[in-house]
Amino acid sequence: MSFKKNKYQIIKNVIDKKFANFLFNYSFLKKKVADKMFEKRYLSPYTEYFGTYNDDQVPNTYSHYSDIAMETLLVFIKEEIENKIKIKLDETYSYFRIYKKGDILERHIDRPSCQISGTLNLGGDIWPIYLDPTGGKNRAGKEILLEQGDLLVYSGCELEHWREEFEGNLCSQVFLHYNKKGSNNLFDSRPFLGLPKEFKSQ
Repeated sequence: MSFKKNKYQIIKNVIDKKFANFLFNYSFLKKKVADKMFEKRYLSPYTEYFGTYNDDQVPNTYSHYSDIAMETLLVFIKEEIENKIKIKLDETYSYFRIYKKGDILERHIDRPSCQISGTLNLGGDIWPIYLDPTGGKNRAGKEILLEQGDLLVYSGCELEHWREEFEGNLCSQVFLHYNKKGSNNLFDSRPFLGLPKEFKSQ
């Protein structure tokens, strides 16, 4: 499958299951710590330093922009992605989310820092992602199933993508975003990776 022709590509086992399981458990421990800190009011529910439940795309579901471990993963697997899709990349940002039963990810395209996007299944119940490889809008999508450790790479700013209502219990996914090398928005307009949104230049 050619990424340049189809605008998406599946990379099987981009990380092995042992590493994926480590990150899966890490994401849940991060959520558990955040929940306790919010409960005890050690952190404001409006801060995002330990994640948030205020994500507009999937409200009331735990998500985290620029977690240090996931930002490191963004760098760690970049070369393998470049080799597979034959495009040189700059890192922009990472974002992980722990989905729960009943969640829906509405059809959308990504923002300018997501020219080349990846969704990596860290574990939990498998939840299909749909995309429209024609680049058209509101057409029937192609269903893609990712096993633990599999990565779907796609043109985030061009292809509509979405998920129907989640019928499983829990699923942890990390989104790894890149732009073509030399484009704008290096590190999502932050001085370097790992910093929260407040460090983005205006």
